[in-house]
Amino acid sequence: MEQRTAKEITKLQELAYELKVGQAMTKEVITVSPYSTMAEFMEVLRVNRISGTPVLEEGRMIGIVSIEDLIKALAAGELNATVGEKMTPNPVTLYADEPLVHAVSKFSELRFGRFPVINRAGELVGIITQGDIARAMLRRLEVDYHEEEIHRYRASHIFEDIIADEIALVFGYRVAARDFERAGEASSGLKRTLSRLGIHPRVIRRVAVATYEAEMNIVIYTDGGEIVAEVRPGRIRIEALDKGPGIPDIEQAMQPGFSTAPEWVREMGFGAGMGLPNIQASADEMKLESTVGVGTHLDIIIYFDERKGT
Repeated sequence: MEQRTAKEITKLQELAYELKVGQAMTKEVITVSPYSTMAEFMEVLRVNRISGTPVLEEGRMIGIVSIEDLIKALAAGELNATVGEKMTPNPVTLYADEPLVHAVSKFSELRFGRFPVINRAGELVGIITQGDIARAMLRRLEVDYHEEEIHRYRASHIFEDIIADEIALVFGYRVAARDFERAGEASSGLKRTLSRLGIHPRVIRRVAVATYEAEMNIVIYTDGGEIVAEVRPGRIRIEALDKGPGIPDIEQAMQPGFSTAPEWVREMGFGAGMGLPNIQASADEMKLESTVGVGTHLDIIIYFDERKGT
């Protein structure tokens, strides 16, 4: 047996995939008019103890203005300037139904203090800061802790009570093409099932990330498919099978950042080209087979004991 370095997915990484932006955002948003002065904007920040806000004109978001813009106006002696003159127009936004991991990536990449959150109709529904993300994760950690206490028992007890030469539990999930509203349900359902079986949370986190990425690839790129999880003593095997265009160049597809997602998918916040690399980083073993015009078969194995492997 070859000794491998243990792979670790933290609980916070797992939650970033499971939670949606809408579950973390602040729904009651303070806004300002583009015709307000920067002096009036300063008072809005002081009274509400916030550091920035979207700018709305006749109910439509046209920009975002922050304390950094106020500082620049103060330094230039331009407190009588309008918010519309100092705001950032066409701000980067997040969708409420995007996974929270997209927000985490945007904060890391762009270093902004906040992002407006919109629905798929383009309407402002909230605002999110890094503090909102931290609070949402803490709330979820508390809920998950209590659920783990309720369902706590070792998975080996289940297998020990079964008399058979071969033991396996199989769970199947159908994944519909381009159904972004239900995207993530398969991975979330598998995660809850494994938790109730008493699988170690460290293993579940790796399964959750790998399954979510496989599920999103089916949703985005294929004509639909299924995810099958097989639990045996000592390991979990996850198969993602789809009907679709297939992958012409697997080696290229494995490169971080490479993506063939159409522009409309990217505008929805998906298709960043990190799916397969994230799966490989979570798995102990991974095998990818694809036939152009037929479909793709992804095979993932994660061991309960991280010291085992081939």
